[in-house]
Amino acid sequence: MRHRSVAELMSPTAVTVRPATAFKEIARLLHEFDITAVPVVDGADRPVGVVSEADLIRGQGTGAAPTAEGLMTRPAVTARPEWSVVRAARVMQRHGVKRLPVVDAAGRVTGVLSRSDLIRLFLRSDHAIQEEIVEDVLTRTLHIPPSSVTVAVEDGLVTLSGTVSRPEGLGVVVRLCRSVDGVVGVDSRLSAPLPLRDGGN
Repeated sequence: MRHRSVAELMSPTAVTVRPATAFKEIARLLHEFDITAVPVVDGADRPVGVVSEADLIRGQGTGAAPTAEGLMTRPAVTARPEWSVVRAARVMQRHGVKRLPVVDAAGRVTGVLSRSDLIRLFLRSDHAIQEEIVEDVLTRTLHIPPSSVTVAVEDGLVTLSGTVSRPEGLGVVVRLCRSVDGVVGVDSRLSAPLPLRDGGN
């Protein structure tokens, strides 16, 4: 059981521009490819900044003929292919960006991850989520018999009912279910037997 990696969700063919690319060409690329931002790369395809729609709007008022170098936000906030999508989402949120150029070990752009790519995770079918929880979380990882816990999923909300063998297992089940891609929340109605007291009658 794991979160998907950036490499599994990113758009592998990244649209990029050079520092000398003109304003109108950048605007044309954003429109043609229906994207909101584009990485600016140097001669070695390493990102040096990003030009967004907001950067273009700001650049319109300069009265000059701006290029990517003058418009871009720098430095470029990037991701690595092996990152989990959770890590990438946190980086997007922290830096207030909607797209992350994905770079390889040499720092070259190999793709782009957008917010819309991340949203696709939450479009997983309820059946696929339920199947992963039963087979991966309960059976393979926690060795809990599927007959002990009932898993219902509706619109990404997971409802768990039934029993687990030990009280300390309750939190573990919930935490692992929350980590499954596509889960938006977990409603736990699980119970566990209370431990016996030593010396009790």
